[in-house]
Amino acid sequence: MPKEKNFIQKHWSNIIFVIILILVIIPQTRQPIQVFLNRMIAFSPSEINETDRETLNDYEWYFKDEENKTVNFTQSKGKLVLVNYWATWCAPCIAEMPDLQKLYTDYKEEVDFYFITSEAPEVVEPFLERENYTLPPYYFLSSPPNVLKSSSLPTTFLIGKDGDIIIKKTGAANWNSKTVRATIDKLK
Repeated sequence: MPKEKNFIQKHWSNIIFVIILILVIIPQTRQPIQVFLNRMIAFSPSEINETDRETLNDYEWYFKDEENKTVNFTQSKGKLVLVNYWATWCAPCIAEMPDLQKLYTDYKEEVDFYFITSEAPEVVEPFLERENYTLPPYYFLSSPPNVLKSSSLPTTFLIGKDGDIIIKKTGAANWNSKTVRATIDKLK
């Protein structure tokens, strides 16, 4: 017995590393671990310097809403807009969803929110229901304007009423931060 205790005392860090490695390899535990780690490292996104901002001039872009109706993004021209590209399998996307839900709940009357995915409604809607999210999902019908293109998930844009891209963030972020809320309050 003393040799076993001595072995554990000497190698405890290796044992913990192996356990964590096994948990990350197992599909059922991998995603929750990834979500947790992404939540831990998510920080508040910052505004792009005014001189470095791109402007959205072309609002011609189509997608479907959760009722399968075609939506033209031109309806948001002249409004404050938040566009978020996400997927149910994306751990960083899942990590930032609670913050986006809080932001959506508080600002849905003042900001046009678009939570856009390329996944099928049969996958998205059960996920949103299971997590108790009321975020409105949208589904790609056409390519976004060039300044809103991204091949990374999640990617989120905050677009001012004049079309300037105020914030562009790739990766998980704390969208419910005081900084983001102050930026939205200033722009609305």
